[in-house]
Amino acid sequence: MGSGVGEAPLRTRGKQPDVPAPDSPWSEIVPGLWMGGHETRTRSGQRETVVVRDEFDLVQSLLRLPGYGPDPGVEHQVWPIPDGPLDGTQLAGVIRLAEAAGDALDAGRRVLVRCWSGYNRSGLVVGHALVRRGCSADEAVRLIRARRSPWALHNTLFVDYLRAGLATVRLLEELSE
Repeated sequence: MGSGVGEAPLRTRGKQPDVPAPDSPWSEIVPGLWMGGHETRTRSGQRETVVVRDEFDLVQSLLRLPGYGPDPGVEHQVWPIPDGPLDGTQLAGVIRLAEAAGDALDAGRRVLVRCWSGYNRSGLVVGHALVRRGCSADEAVRLIRARRSPWALHNTLFVDYLRAGLATVRLLEELSE
């Protein structure tokens, strides 16, 4: 197992107790594009659930948890994916979410992309949105880690997906089926 963030092997929620809950419910990565989760850590170190109300115009959730919001009237796109290897259909959904996030940003809307902690799955969607907007994959990963947490995108498979390009990964995945 690697010794630091970015060196660790694939990690998934629930299997790595050493990954801390984030200090904030969400973080702005670029103007209007936020990344967050369903839980956060309080000052006393306790885990606390995060409920989205009407802070955003579009909320994209990568897992469905009833009672976590957003409020009625807020556009909510849900595409549950694992924090691990993705198949072609799951990758297509990630690509569509990133496109929708970019379109919403272009329209001046505030977008939140969220998963459990706001590290990996949301990082994949936000990272792809940033790549579509002209960042290199490595620039996108650095920006996400600087703005959200050093733990963001600690799932090295998702970093590899971004570096290869999601369309390429999807094509290769579909060819292998």
